Order: sequence, then structure tokens, then C-alpha cells
Amino acid sequence: MIKHIYQKLFATKPGAEQRIPRYKQTRVYQWLRSNPKLRDIRQSLPLILHLTRQDLVERHTGSVLGATWTFVSPLINILVFVLVFSSIMGAKLEGFGAEIDKYAYSIYLICGMLAWIAFANSLGRITNLFKDQSHLVTKVNVSLLALPLSVLLTETVVYVIGMVFFIGFLLLVDFPLSAYWLFIPVIYALQCLFVYALGVTLAVLAVYLKDIKEVVTVVLQVWFWVTPIVYVMEILPGWVQRGMQFNPAYVLVDAYRSLIMRQQLPDFLPITLFAIAAFGLLALGLWLLGRTERDLRDCL
Repeated sequence: MIKHIYQKLFATKPGAEQRIPRYKQTRVYQWLRSNPKLRDIRQSLPLILHLTRQDLVERHTGSVLGATWTFVSPLINILVFVLVFSSIMGAKLEGFGAEIDKYAYSIYLICGMLAWIAFANSLGRITNLFKDQSHLVTKVNVSLLALPLSVLLTETVVYVIGMVFFIGFLLLVDFPLSAYWLFIPVIYALQCLFVYALGVTLAVLAVYLKDIKEVVTVVLQVWFWVTPIVYVMEILPGWVQRGMQFNPAYVLVDAYRSLIMRQQLPDFLPITLFAIAAFGLLALGLWLLGRTERDLRDCL
């Protein structure tokens, strides 16, 4: 009798075990689950997280403060920008109110520098990643598409720490924070996509062309100075200003400044072109790596 009641209450209804959530029935979900490249990335995630943690801990190995420099370095950068440009040089940007104008240029500079440091460091490191991690690439069955994620995760941690100190500074000088800050992760995700796509392409080329690393280093130095990061756009000729919407670094920096300083959404056209370029580079990088992966491991 008790067994009969139990079966009535708790027995699985006919056909219930075949029920599958609708999202799992979509072609996109099935493709994401069955795609071998994505499956390899998922299987490599524990290793990627280990490499990220190792990088954060060991990048300052041997120093007195050790891993604490991960927190101290962004704070020192922000303090230097504020002290040098606001207190010593007295650099100002007008239009934010008498109390804030004194710090407006420092805010302008920090917006650009935090984004650029994450952008340049990630791209520079990913470019030589396959060669730097050749012991893993040749001896461990790790996804080459997953390896750059460790660099992006490391630089993201540093970027987030810098942003936390930046927010603290803004609150200290009574600079208003707006709801547009919620869009910063979207811009940063596009930044990571672009860096990942371009970095993978360059990393493949760097295995065969030994000068790629040095070329990228020089290009990043030039790229920094041709992008309005430490100077304002208005000092440039009109034709250069119009062409800046095709400069990926400027599109990113200006998007952050729009959200943080101007408290408005960035211009739609430059961001759209940036996203298209990122996905185009991603397709190129995936194709190039797919064609060369087996030979690439042998070359290393």
C-alpha cells in the first residue's frame, strides 16, 4: 500500500525524462556544445585559470612586496597622474565646474591610460605567447585558442584593480558617477575580443616571422602617440580628427571617456565599425590558426 502511494506521488510521468529545455534544442546551443574547438577551450579552462593565477603571483616574484604590487602599481600610476598634472603642472580641462576642472585633465588622462595599458599589454604578450609557452604547446594537449585567455584574464584583473582606485579618486573629488558606467563592461568585452583576435593572428605569424615581436613593440609605441590619450583631439587638424574613427585605440578610449566624463553613450558608427573589425579579425585568426596549428606545434 505504501509503495503504491509512493509511486503515485513521486513516480516520473510518462515522457517527462525526454523533456529538454527549449534553449537546449536551438541550433546555436547544439553548435556551441558540439563544436570541437569550443570543446577544447572548455577542457583547457582549468589550465588557463592556473596560468592566470600563476602569472599574477609570479610576475613580481623576488620583490619585497611580491604579489602586492598587483594592487600597488595601479594606485601609484593614478597618484602620479594626479599629482603631476593637477597639482604640479596645473593642467586643466574646462566645462566640469570650478571644483572639478582642476582634476578634469587627470581624469581625462586616467580614462585613456587604463584602457591603453590593458590594450597594449594584452596585445604585446599574446603576440609572443605561443613561443613563450612553447613547453605547453608542444608537450601538453592544450587548446591554442584558449592560451590567450590567460593573458586577457590577468590584464583584466589589473584593469579592474585600477578602475577601483579610479572610482575611489572620482568619489574623493566629488566627480559624479552615472548609470552609463554600466556600459563599461560592454566596451571592455569588445576590447578583449579585438585584442584576442588580432593577438592570435600575430601569435601565429610570430612563430614563422621572428621579427613580429619587435615590430609590434615599435607599432604600439607609435600607436600610443598618434592616439589622443595624453593630448586632446581638438589640437589635431580636421582631416586627422575625421580619420580617428578608424583608429581602434581611439575608438576605445573615446568610448570610455564618453561613458565616464561626458556621461553619454559613445558614437554608434565608430563602435559598430570597431565591432565589425573585431569579428573580421577573429575569423582571420581562426582560419589562420586552423590552417597552421599542426605545423606550428612542430616548429616550436
